[in-house]
Amino acid sequence: MDFPPMPEPLRRAIHQLVSEGVQNCREVLRYTEPDQAHTWKRMTLYRATDAADTMNMLAMLIAAYSQRTGTSKDTLESYLQLFQQRDRAAGPSEGEWAHLAGLLGEDAPASVGEAASWPSMQFHSGRTHAEQAKQLEDDPQKLFTEACLHGLKAKLCDDVDSLDSYLPPQVAAMARRVAEVLEVPEPATA
Repeated sequence: MDFPPMPEPLRRAIHQLVSEGVQNCREVLRYTEPDQAHTWKRMTLYRATDAADTMNMLAMLIAAYSQRTGTSKDTLESYLQLFQQRDRAAGPSEGEWAHLAGLLGEDAPASVGEAASWPSMQFHSGRTHAEQAKQLEDDPQKLFTEACLHGLKAKLCDDVDSLDSYLPPQVAAMARRVAEVLEVPEPATA
């Protein structure tokens, strides 16, 4: 069976949307820093939902192409993992409330029933995240990811010096090293 490659215009659109989504995720991280205390609630939600919407747009673009090229509806629905889909308009679910209680070291909410229930799993996940937050050292892979995102943005904005003003020193140092090795991309020529 012959599998044709992704059409170049679709490939480029996907790369653009992923780039936009990652940029929004980087801004979510930025708004978690202490100097953003006055605006973190609003801006983390704006940027997180922007990232989610961008990635949803990407998924729907790929789904449209897949459907156009003969992917069955059942197969497409399984690829889209529709069983995971939740509408933000419904607000936080029992699982998010349970996760938050676990994160904040509170007692489990009444919705946490049997051990295998979704709220119970989310509560215990929150407790695990809270315990991990007490450790002095963050996961090196997570720190490196943050440093790469911040370093890339600083290089693209030609503002590497700003890294020291709002990031933890360890992340700022790594982000500075990332920015120093990056070259500013040149526009493609036809």
